[in-house]
Amino acid sequence: MTGELKWWQSGVIYQIYPRSFQDSGGDGVGDLRGITARLPYVASLGVDAVWLSPIFTSPMRDFGYDVADYCGVDPLFGTLEDFDALVAEAHRLGLKVMLDYVPNHSSSDHPWFQEALTGRGSDKRDWYIWRDPAPAANGGAGGPPNNWTSFFGGSAWTLDTASGQYYLHQFLPSQPDLNWRNPAVRAAMLDALRFWLRRGVDGFRVDVMWLLAVDERFLDEPVREGWKPGQAAGGMLEHIYTQDQADNRAFIREMRGVLDEFPDRMMVGEIYLPVEKLLTYAGTPDAPLAHLPFNFHLIQLPWDASAVRRFVDKYDAACLRAGSWPNWVLGNHDQARFRSRVGDAQYRVAQTLLLTLRGTPTAYYGDEIGMKNVPISPERMVDPAGLRQPDVPGECRDPERTPMQWDATPNAGFTVPDADPWLPLADDYATVNVQAQDHDPASDLNSFRALTRLRRERPELTAGPYRSLDTDHADVFAFVRELEGQRVTVLLNFGTEERDLGSVTHGETLLSSLGDQPASGAPLRPNEARILAG
Repeated sequence: MTGELKWWQSGVIYQIYPRSFQDSGGDGVGDLRGITARLPYVASLGVDAVWLSPIFTSPMRDFGYDVADYCGVDPLFGTLEDFDALVAEAHRLGLKVMLDYVPNHSSSDHPWFQEALTGRGSDKRDWYIWRDPAPAANGGAGGPPNNWTSFFGGSAWTLDTASGQYYLHQFLPSQPDLNWRNPAVRAAMLDALRFWLRRGVDGFRVDVMWLLAVDERFLDEPVREGWKPGQAAGGMLEHIYTQDQADNRAFIREMRGVLDEFPDRMMVGEIYLPVEKLLTYAGTPDAPLAHLPFNFHLIQLPWDASAVRRFVDKYDAACLRAGSWPNWVLGNHDQARFRSRVGDAQYRVAQTLLLTLRGTPTAYYGDEIGMKNVPISPERMVDPAGLRQPDVPGECRDPERTPMQWDATPNAGFTVPDADPWLPLADDYATVNVQAQDHDPASDLNSFRALTRLRRERPELTAGPYRSLDTDHADVFAFVRELEGQRVTVLLNFGTEERDLGSVTHGETLLSSLGDQPASGAPLRPNEARILAG
């Protein structure tokens, strides 16, 4: 059965934020050569693929999510030759390489947009989304075409004074939205995919996949009930005209067609939608779309055993009905580190959940050693989302993007001791680091490695069906993975009380998050994750 799974189904994906992984040049910013030097460590984690957040040529106003050349590497990170060397080393180590593809918008520095700014008659004008001002009221000047808002605060429209028209940007004004209804745009963006696929890239994470199309009537969106000033700008409106439009799927189908030109390639789509809508982005067996529409619900749910079980049951069943492969994630470059969210006591419970559910897990760099959010003072803040919404809690993404903690030397081994890292390091880096944990069998790092090793040793953890178990305890989530007569039971205690689960705990302990080997039938201890054979 496991032989029938693709690498992106049986494997673990490891996300690297290039600015923060390893600096080889001493400028305080991570780069491609630094990542390449650390790939043996990544391979030692038992993961199967690395996903690199954007490395393309960019003015870095949104740290690479504002692309000025889709087929170039930004000099900050290195060269195309450095990238080729990274791919070669990853493949030598048995690792796949995924890139972050940003199709919804380019940088305002991109030659396409610069050409579009030359006037309404420009050949590239329709490569972006332009509208005349709203009708003037009471003799005044017309304003933005409608009430659409940017995810980063303020209007989603910026006036080009030279032409008198507004252009759309759902993020920064320096990130104008591309017009995916223009066939020339689609052709150019699909050729960018081919460029990287020919260089050996194995897959893509597709940024904001559910935003590619907007309603062509450009109607105002209704204000979300209950929204109040001071809350995140992205939640102010019901995004019925800017998100999840029907044309999105046609555009994604064209992307999938490009991937299918190359053997064994895949894409993950960033999509924040309810399960029923999320799974439509996987398509159907006859018309497949994204291989893995990203499931972010473990990030959004309260950390409660009953709530998590209800969702896992619902999502797994929905995937089976849709013929879609599940996937799971606890954190990324846009979300708080999960150890900060669930707490120290529940950290390994959460890690065990991520790596034992049916489906593909994605781990974020540093989570394997228990990195937490790092408090960022206002004068060190660099994230545009936080700078534009400084009074909105959680909008700044700097705390989860801080440098990887490699050792106890100055700057944690991320960069040379006398450099100034682009973001400050955590205060705990002298004790929470790879070197300190590497040879400690009881460390968080080796707990992560034990989980990935168990996934490889027990085929039921990759290919076996999922079934949850009743335990009569609301703070315990238990489930079974079974394949060809082999069975693994996963027990997760979300609470602070010991729980006697009776026969559910009978079986050989394969792994306990507390680092010992409880006897068959022993009660499940507070904050324990236990994996049993049988």
